[in-house]
Amino acid sequence: MTNPRTPGLALLALFLLAACAAGPALEDRGQVTAAPGDSRRLTIGSAGFTESDLLAQLYARLLGDAGYRTSVLTVANRELYEPALESGRIDVVPEYAATFADWLNAKTHGADAKPVGSPDLGATMKALRALAAPRGLTVLAPGRAVDQNAFAVSAGYARRHRLKTLSDLGARKLPVRLAAGDECVRRPYCAPGLRKVYGIDITAIDPKGVGTTQAKRAVQQGRDQMVLTTTTDATLDSFGLVLLADDKRLQNADHVVPVVNRARAGGPRAAKALGRLGDVLTTADLAALNRQVDSARRLPADVARAYLEDKGLTG
Repeated sequence: MTNPRTPGLALLALFLLAACAAGPALEDRGQVTAAPGDSRRLTIGSAGFTESDLLAQLYARLLGDAGYRTSVLTVANRELYEPALESGRIDVVPEYAATFADWLNAKTHGADAKPVGSPDLGATMKALRALAAPRGLTVLAPGRAVDQNAFAVSAGYARRHRLKTLSDLGARKLPVRLAAGDECVRRPYCAPGLRKVYGIDITAIDPKGVGTTQAKRAVQQGRDQMVLTTTTDATLDSFGLVLLADDKRLQNADHVVPVVNRARAGGPRAAKALGRLGDVLTTADLAALNRQVDSARRLPADVARAYLEDKGLTG
C-alpha cells in the first residue's frame, strides 16, 4: 500500500482531478446498467483528516487481503474526490451516509434542494443509493460505526459564557468565528444550519479544515471561538476544548459507509471484504483508533493493521 501522505501523491491528485473535472454528461455515462466491475487494482480515496486516513487504510488492507492491488490517495475534500470517484480515478472512498446523501442531492438538484439525509438510516440509505446510482456509484452496506459533525469551544470560553449546548451559544448572541473547512460556508449542517437552527452569529469561516490541529489551536488560543470537528475526535481534552451538545438535532446520525465506482469495484468480492469491517468497527473503536493517531502519533497504516489483526480480520 502507498503512504497517503506522500507528496508525490498529492501532486498526482491535483493532476488526476484536473483531468477528470470535466466529464461526460450524467445521462451519457451508461454505468448504471453495466455489469459491476472487479478491477484488480483499486485506489482508495482519503479526505485527508485522521479518521478518513484510518478508514482508507483499513479498506486498503482488507481489499489487499481479498486479492486486490491497492493504493491510497489523499484528496482535500468531497468537491474534488467525488468527481474522481465517478470517473474511476478513485475506486473506493469511506463516506458518511446522511452527509453524502445530502451532498449528492444538492449536486443533483441544486443548493436549495430539500435535504434527504435524516436520523432514519433506512430512509437515508434509500435516498443515497438512488442519487448515487445514476453517477455510476454503488453504496455498500453501512457499518456499525457512526460519526457526526460536532462543534467545540474552549473550556474557558464555555465557563465564562455558561455554555453547554449550541442553543446556549445562540442565546448569548456572541460573535463566533468558526474554524472549519471552506465548504462550511454553504453546507446546510455547518454555518447555514448553525445560523438557522440555533441563531448563532457566525461572523466568518476560518478555513483550517475539519478538526485539524491548526483549527483546534486557533480556538485554544482564542483566534477563533469554535471549531468544526466530529463526535469521534479523541484529542479535544489535550487542546482544552469541550463539545457543545447538538440539542436541536441539527446533525444526522452518519453511519460509515463505503462508496465504490460500480464499473471498477462494484462486484461482490469487494463488498464482502469491506463488509467484514462494517460488521465489527464500532463508534467507540473508531474514536480509539483516532486517539492512537492524534495523541500517540502512530501512523494510520500501523494503527489499521494492528486493529484488523486484533479483531481477526486479517492475517
